[in-house]
Amino acid sequence: MAEPLILVTNDDGVNAAGLLALKTTLSTIGRVEIFAPERNWSAASRTRTFHKPLRVDEVRLLDGSVARVTSGTPSDCVSLALLGLLDDRPDLIVSGINAGLNLGRDVSYSGTVAAAMEGVRAGIPAIAVSYDTISAPEGPPDYSKAASFAARLAAFLIGEVKIPPGVLLNVNIPYLPNPRPLGVEITRLGGEAYSNYLVTGTDPHGRKYYWVSGDPLTDVPPEEKGTDIGAIAEGRISITPIHLDLTDYSLLERMKGWETKLGLPDREGAEGDE
Repeated sequence: MAEPLILVTNDDGVNAAGLLALKTTLSTIGRVEIFAPERNWSAASRTRTFHKPLRVDEVRLLDGSVARVTSGTPSDCVSLALLGLLDDRPDLIVSGINAGLNLGRDVSYSGTVAAAMEGVRAGIPAIAVSYDTISAPEGPPDYSKAASFAARLAAFLIGEVKIPPGVLLNVNIPYLPNPRPLGVEITRLGGEAYSNYLVTGTDPHGRKYYWVSGDPLTDVPPEEKGTDIGAIAEGRISITPIHLDLTDYSLLERMKGWETKLGLPDREGAEGDE
């Protein structure tokens, strides 16, 4: 059996510690190829580059291995690899490990999740992995436990189960001072994970600036039970299947009546008609 090929990317940039930790553990189960952005693209969502050329170079990671770095976004990285810069089609795409959680409605902002979406769009199974570095002690975060779980999940997906077409797995791993998380929970997306607010100030030239910021919610409401937000609050790893098809099927039939009400006006008697 051929060695599995795993494409790895992220949105924190090629020099991110989470990327190296992920590459190290995934290398134990398959051949890893890295296409990562040259800089941080957090909150880039599914931004793509169409208005200018992209550059791709080879770099050495801290462990001496070779990675390819691009001038594009996380989605660009996956697209470049799949459109011809990677010799073979990957068996799995893993995006991460992101410095910080990607929970609830905020996943639509995430460059980490967006890179996984680009893989699913091309018909390749993909997972996005994020780690709660905000709760970790000061100093460089230790990604080893998060990377170890990501590798276990990757091996499980390659060897035992297949993700349905159009679906990615969004994985969030809590920080816990004890040796291991309190289990794994399959979850749905939650609501708001952060309380957003606006910071205002004046720059040295006297011009006002505005900074959109936010803090993680400390009080998790009861309705978040069963969601990714609820699982993290209780110290469990969250795995949420996300489908690219955003259609609200429950409304389709109820909206059918709109077609007549919103249809084009009757053209009878319009100028030029006989």
